Amino acid sequence: MKLVIATSNVGKVREFREALAGLNLVLLSAADAGIEAFPEETGASYEENALLKAGFVSLKAKLPALADDSGLEVDALSGQPGVYSARFGGAGLSDGERTAYLLDLMAGVPRAGRGASFLASVVLATPGGEMVTFRGECRGEVLTGPRGEGGFGYDPVFYSTELRKTFAEATLEEKRKVSHRGRALEAFVNWALTPAGKRTMQNLVPRS
Repeated sequence: MKLVIATSNVGKVREFREALAGLNLVLLSAADAGIEAFPEETGASYEENALLKAGFVSLKAKLPALADDSGLEVDALSGQPGVYSARFGGAGLSDGERTAYLLDLMAGVPRAGRGASFLASVVLATPGGEMVTFRGECRGEVLTGPRGEGGFGYDPVFYSTELRKTFAEATLEEKRKVSHRGRALEAFVNWALTPAGKRTMQNLVPRS
């Protein structure tokens, strides 16, 4: 059964493949499906943006698609950057530049005020217009500087209180177990293994 991972982010594709390895699916990246452009993320929530991407890719590829949208919500910044996490500080910035911009805004904030949450919505969409949504969240804090070489986005400065390390210091398996995206994907996997989920997947996902 084929399913398109609706993202051009190589790091996300790797996390999706790791999380969904136990399912009987042929996972295609958007590039594998011939999709190079994505719609502008104009939604007011993570779920709306994930719906936009999953629905677009599913229609273009004529296959079911799985997309996510996620963001970092910092307590000291009243929930910013939120849905604008990937565009925070302006278009065209690298991950490192965007992280540096965040840290500049938080200069002088004491550790007690550096709490933050990562949130994610994962959406399964089909060419017929069916949509199923899954959510995940994790809690941590924003460090004053980056630590670790792995991950992407804000991972080097997000310290997981569960792992006691940044997501950039964690292995892919460690991150998957506690991250917002990992938990949303776990919810998808758990649903896909239920009788109702199995019936839905069999009906919606064409066999290879």
